[in-house]
Amino acid sequence: MAQRDAQPLAVLLVLGLCALVGEKPSPCQCSRLSPQKRKNCGFPGITSDQCFDKGCCFDSSVAGVPWCFEPLPKQESEQCVMEVSARRDCGYRGISPEECASRNCCFSNLIFEVPWCFYPKSVEDCHY
Repeated sequence: MAQRDAQPLAVLLVLGLCALVGEKPSPCQCSRLSPQKRKNCGFPGITSDQCFDKGCCFDSSVAGVPWCFEPLPKQESEQCVMEVSARRDCGYRGISPEECASRNCCFSNLIFEVPWCFYPKSVEDCHY
């Protein structure tokens, strides 16, 4: 194989390996999830680095629950990352994303039967 043929192959290999490594979740995506609601994302003995490499959260401070777990969904703003049960209504049924934003609130219509327009939370309480 000629050297010029090997270069594109090497680039593809590096890009493929990068795609396997997950993006580390934000502190709010991890710390705002109740321990009882954690969904396992690892295996027994997983390290925090291995867990973060999978794009998952790691917290070994609570016994009897997964230490490596799936993060809360990413939101447009860190202030909007929270469990659905923590949402406080900031609008009305059928509010548009634009009207919600004009109230300086968060908007997510992915889950039915919960407020879609809701008050943000301070990010000062978020930590790993």
